[in-house]
Amino acid sequence: MSKIKAPLDKLLHKNEKFIWNADCQKAFQEFKTILNSDLMLTHYNPSLPIKVAADASNKGIGAFICHVFPDGSEKVMQHASKTLTEAEQKYSQIEKEALALVFALKKFHRYIFGRKFTLCTDHKPLLAIFGKNKGIPTYAANRLQRWALILMMYDFNIQYVKTTDFGCVDMLSRLIANHTKQDEDMVIACTQLEEEMNTIIQDQCAKLPVSFEMIRKATKQCPTAQSVINALYNGWQQEIPQELRPFHARKDALSVIQDCLMFHERIVIPEKLQTQILRQLHRGHPGKERMKLLARCYVYWPGIDEAIATYTRNCQLCASAAKLPIKHTLQSWPLATQPMERIHIDIAGPCNGVYYFLIVDAFSKFPEIFQITNITTQTIVSKLNEMFSRYGDCKILVSDNGTQFTSATFQQFLKSRAIQQIRTSPYHPQSNGQAERFVDTLKRALLKLKEEGTDLENLQTFLQTYRSTPNPNVLERKSPAEAFINRQIKTMLDLIKPGKR
Repeated sequence: MSKIKAPLDKLLHKNEKFIWNADCQKAFQEFKTILNSDLMLTHYNPSLPIKVAADASNKGIGAFICHVFPDGSEKVMQHASKTLTEAEQKYSQIEKEALALVFALKKFHRYIFGRKFTLCTDHKPLLAIFGKNKGIPTYAANRLQRWALILMMYDFNIQYVKTTDFGCVDMLSRLIANHTKQDEDMVIACTQLEEEMNTIIQDQCAKLPVSFEMIRKATKQCPTAQSVINALYNGWQQEIPQELRPFHARKDALSVIQDCLMFHERIVIPEKLQTQILRQLHRGHPGKERMKLLARCYVYWPGIDEAIATYTRNCQLCASAAKLPIKHTLQSWPLATQPMERIHIDIAGPCNGVYYFLIVDAFSKFPEIFQITNITTQTIVSKLNEMFSRYGDCKILVSDNGTQFTSATFQQFLKSRAIQQIRTSPYHPQSNGQAERFVDTLKRALLKLKEEGTDLENLQTFLQTYRSTPNPNVLERKSPAEAFINRQIKTMLDLIKPGKR
């Protein structure tokens, strides 16, 4: 075929004059004869089953649509292929394969929309994402989730085909590699595919110890990262070096964004910056599990969990403030079903001449802490009024039997707002475990941060870190801020993610 169409291809070369000669006419007539031949394609028949197949290579996408005849034979109705753009070539392999399926359905939309058909792929992980009975997995990247929503408008059964039996579309995806003409047959409305990771975070914060530009520069200087990026562009070798095996095992989830290696939506940190990232993740001295949950929102490298465990174990300030294990299992309060359904309050101090009035929401574990100079009923009521003005009144308030919480003034305040008060058992602080535990957490945090600033500055640092860190005890492991105000608060760690340049 390439020999036949050589005279026609020559007309498309750069700086080549368009001269239609006898060779061009001969090639054109031969192509018409071949394309009209019964051996090439078949006509569309609405009574016959339809099969659509698509495949992707590093440079291009190939697809075809065919009829399945009663004797089991298949005959193609139309072929299609397109060259991947520079941005699409940086997609992970699973995203390229998914893009091929989306391209095929858009290309053959007029044939398949409104009727049942079979969709074939040689990439088995896509069966779990695009399968009708599976649902869209929560771990799928945003791009795959968006494509899965597009595929929901079609009625199909997705089928896995071995690569060895997928030669037709595999050939189309590879032969198109040097073809630069863009496909212009768009038959369904669809959001244009963009480099979405470039728009996740805007660079609005001040100076950060580790920034995206630092990570990009270190990635260019890291031999391991460059080897992985080269493998993503040009394919993996038969023998995988030891240092690349962890990345090869996750190759379907790897992609390249602005010269940086990405694992799903987490940026891969070069070895040179890993210690600095650990120090940044440990800001505010969260525990090992909280630190792991925070890391899983932003960064990745092989062995990151072990590195976090070692780092927290070797932190002297954390060790000096560690507490002994509880002596027995405590009885939990009933689970709250929404924010401000039940709050727990307590007073900590005095510490350096000041007290801390703590309020903890039982549903989200969202803390509110006021630094006060006295613990009179009037002060406590004014701080509760301040919190209720921001978030609304609670239904139930749990406190101990301190005189501030049992006075007539306090009782009248609660009655005026229709708030039910539950007082814990005398001489048994464990009854108000939510607040008592947070008092302990606050004291240890301030002890760890005592050399980093004033008491008020350390309090604000602790509150921001605690509110933004995913909580393993909250539904879907949301941070207290996400569970309480339904959004994640922005911190300095957000600068690690790539943004608009």
